[in-house]
Amino acid sequence: MAEELHLDTTLSKAEQYRQLLPQIEALTTGEPDLVANLANTVAALRQAFGFFWVGFYLVKNDELVLGPFQGPIACTRIRHGKGVCGASWAQAATLVVPDVEQFPGHIACSSDSKSEIVVPVLKDGQVVAVLDVDSDQLNDFDEADQQALEQLMPLVASWF
Repeated sequence: MAEELHLDTTLSKAEQYRQLLPQIEALTTGEPDLVANLANTVAALRQAFGFFWVGFYLVKNDELVLGPFQGPIACTRIRHGKGVCGASWAQAATLVVPDVEQFPGHIACSSDSKSEIVVPVLKDGQVVAVLDVDSDQLNDFDEADQQALEQLMPLVASWF
């Protein structure tokens, strides 16, 4: 696949995801390098939807450690159960936060972040990473984001 995305921005967000996910799969198929695949995935997501920040945190020992991302500089390490990312890891569940200021224990890597979705990457029943997507708008994530990003996670898990 050419390293170029083809999306019809006149379609609904759900339809745009349906166009994007196969392109991410094609872009990463045959590439054995984890970092390259994670980097292209976050780039594709940010390019497609203009997210404020999108990136992966990788489970290393007892912390989440910053992986490939696009956006402003970010927190480097997050403890288990702390903030939205750490809570998603602890619960092994997707968390959609309409207003990060209302999330108990939110870690403010950027004061410009207003809403967030965090999706765990599960490999053999264990969280190996989380995908963190931030918006500079309140209540920017919905069921379409959750369903599509969760659908993407088995592909991501296959790279670990």
